[in-house]
Amino acid sequence: MNKFSKYDLEERTAKLGEKAIAFCKLIKCNAITKPLISQFVRSTTSIGANYMEANGAASRKDFTNKINICRKEAQESKHNLRMILSYNSALRATTEELEKEILEIILIFGKIYGTLKNKG
Repeated sequence: MNKFSKYDLEERTAKLGEKAIAFCKLIKCNAITKPLISQFVRSTTSIGANYMEANGAASRKDFTNKINICRKEAQESKHNLRMILSYNSALRATTEELEKEILEIILIFGKIYGTLKNKG
């Protein structure tokens, strides 16, 4: 990773989705984990998809809306990961990097959204 890739949100959100998928492959699928895994993968991969849509937005309002969706999907991912870990706390040892990245993504999109809303 070069020094600029940390700030490349397109790549960073894609990598987050990939890490989430890889993590979910470690979880034994059953009646409880199946919907949790599905929700976590959907919310986490949706961050990058919505960021791609934001970059192609037709207006400032549309861009702001898509960035807000990125922020909300990241928050949902944090919640979904918590639910998975509440079911199987032994997985916590494998999630430190994933949790940190989700929190950073929440902060990044929160800051972008806040800046956009303040410039109204």
